[in-house]
Amino acid sequence: MSKAITAGAAPFEPDDGFDPLEQAFRVGIRSYLQELLEQEVTEALGRLRHGREAGAKGYRNGHRERTLVGTCRRVTLAVPRARIVEETGAREHRSALLPRYRRLTQKALSVIAGAYLAGVNTRRVRRALASLFGGAVSKDTVSRAWRQVQTDFAAWNQRDLGVEPIVRLILDGTVVKVRLDRRATTLSILVVLGVRADGQKVLLGLRTMGGESQGAWREILDDLIARGLRVPALVIVDGGKGLDAALASLWPQVPVQRCTVHKHRNLVAHAPKRLHEEIAADYRDMIYAASAVEVQARRRAFLRKWKLKCRAVADSLEEAGDRLFTFLRYPESQWRSIRTTNAIERLHEEFKRRIKTQCVLPNAETACMLFWALLANGQITLRKVDGWQTLEQLPRPIDLAA
Repeated sequence: MSKAITAGAAPFEPDDGFDPLEQAFRVGIRSYLQELLEQEVTEALGRLRHGREAGAKGYRNGHRERTLVGTCRRVTLAVPRARIVEETGAREHRSALLPRYRRLTQKALSVIAGAYLAGVNTRRVRRALASLFGGAVSKDTVSRAWRQVQTDFAAWNQRDLGVEPIVRLILDGTVVKVRLDRRATTLSILVVLGVRADGQKVLLGLRTMGGESQGAWREILDDLIARGLRVPALVIVDGGKGLDAALASLWPQVPVQRCTVHKHRNLVAHAPKRLHEEIAADYRDMIYAASAVEVQARRRAFLRKWKLKCRAVADSLEEAGDRLFTFLRYPESQWRSIRTTNAIERLHEEFKRRIKTQCVLPNAETACMLFWALLANGQITLRKVDGWQTLEQLPRPIDLAA
């Protein structure tokens, strides 16, 4: 029986911590990167290292040592230096493969940021990733990686939206606790999700505000418009009064769909608990009926029944008006994606799940940055909306009051 097994160690871990296969892998990567850097300089100069080719564009100038941290741990490289001679004078060669000040590979940056986004603080990130990076990740390394995320977020928040072929908007907000002036304060994160002409969902804007008032929604929408956002063909909302007022003042002619899930919550909130299941069953039968004619028939039946049984429920349904049934104007293949704001609700759930270990976020900016980074970092992916193949079809006229 081997010494490793009798000592109770893992059968694939040598006692001294040295793994020859891992070492060979790292040496191979280093050699490969070194060769790529040498070839890059050769192409920039137009001659081999000791060549005397006519028309050479400069000369080599030794090497400098650089350390790069990747998921294969720390690698030390001898980066070749060179002087490129041009008509305007000589300049130092800059590697495109290994830019100046680059200490982390993009994959390593993604891993560190991903751990931080999972709700782990700086020290825990360093300890958690110690084995992966071989001790090459310090507290400063984690901080630098997070600063890079901040820089990317700032650039995303200022990008031109004129190139985005947005045809639909989904708007909703969520509540989060942040620390302001050393006190825990509740703020709203306003989220704007867009749907491109090909059906792909894309996050357009985020803003932390004191609430979901008309002014708060106008502020984020005005910013998006100033950056080139097109007038959408349809807007899907949760039914908040502030958002409704903002849209009415901004795009009064754009069709609006009230979220049917939010309205269901409103209905049961107006009735005693013993009626909740019955209301839910009648409401589902109405909203998920197979055709527009059947939906309208069940809408009338719902109102007749609940005006007698619980008037507040019927009044709540009538409050939403025809905007609860805007989806009927569109092809049936799109109904599922139009009826609700579930696309944003899923983002809210993932965001809350990842910050549940942090009762209070450090500041308002961090809240938006964490939300955005879940998508930018690939932890959440957005797919195309249901029925995207028929997005180009115009809504059909329907008498919703019939």
